[in-house]
Amino acid sequence: MLRDYEHALNYVLWGRWDDLFTLMIRTQDDMLGKKIQLFLHAYYYSSQQKEIIETHDELLFYIDHAIENIPAKSFTMRV
Repeated sequence: MLRDYEHALNYVLWGRWDDLFTLMIRTQDDMLGKKIQLFLHAYYYSSQQKEIIETHDELLFYIDHAIENIPAKSFTMRV
């Protein structure tokens, strides 16, 4: 699941909307998928810049929250 959040963050920061859409379909995290869906819908169809910015920020806040709340045992050290 951590990989989904890392990929989502990367795609959002670099504007890779096609990859973000693919992640939305494949992720097991329903909330992440919904946040991506709301953002992409606003990005492509909304005429209100405020809505686009709000959904963008909500997606980033969710990704940040999800990464912070992953149990420490999920991280493995690679040497």
